[in-house]
Amino acid sequence: MSREMLTTTRSPKGPPALQGGGLSSPAPDYRAAPGAQPGRWPGEEPNISLYADIGQGAGLSGATGIRPFLPTLLAGALARGDVLIDFDGSGWQFLESPGFLLAVFVLALVQFGAERSGTNRGLVERGALVVGLVLGALLFAGSLAAGDHAAWPGLIAGVVCALLARASLGDLFGRAARRLDEGAGMLELFAEGAGLVLALIAILVPPLAFIALAGFVLLLVRGGQAEGRKYAGLRVLR
Repeated sequence: MSREMLTTTRSPKGPPALQGGGLSSPAPDYRAAPGAQPGRWPGEEPNISLYADIGQGAGLSGATGIRPFLPTLLAGALARGDVLIDFDGSGWQFLESPGFLLAVFVLALVQFGAERSGTNRGLVERGALVVGLVLGALLFAGSLAAGDHAAWPGLIAGVVCALLARASLGDLFGRAARRLDEGAGMLELFAEGAGLVLALIAILVPPLAFIALAGFVLLLVRGGQAEGRKYAGLRVLR
């Protein structure tokens, strides 16, 4: 009775496999499946990922509705260092490119100078609103694309979230600025800080961004109710 010799062969990928007598023990392949995102387990629930990506996009776009530039620069800088956010390979990697971030920084300087000059303030505010809507749409779409989801819904949702934040906090800051003419600069600084904090929360803990959106809705509703009471009082006086 002859004895077959067991031979050890090395697979090009993975540990050695024993072969002999027509039997083999293939080495397990631990490579990520095609299309899988780095750092994500193959069996991770996609609905959880989508929920987090929507929260991140909603928070970032809401932050650009408050003030457009610092939240965009924060997201781009962190994505460039692959810290908690990354647009590489999503088709929206320009959001972390040096050219894009430089353009945003230049626009921030232009807005700062225009606000300090005090001339044509209404035009400056409308321009900042348009830029905030565009950047909000791009960041929401990029957040979805980075999670391997369709990006186009983010273009619409980003505009909606930015408008919501602008309509709620913009009116609040506007009323405060009219009452405190000399404190307008401090209000702008506070708005910058609020936008930056919201963007950071959206990146660190995306689900908390939904709480911020609910707060925007509440502020908007209460502001509308206050305006209604004011006009009702004026009609009574007449």
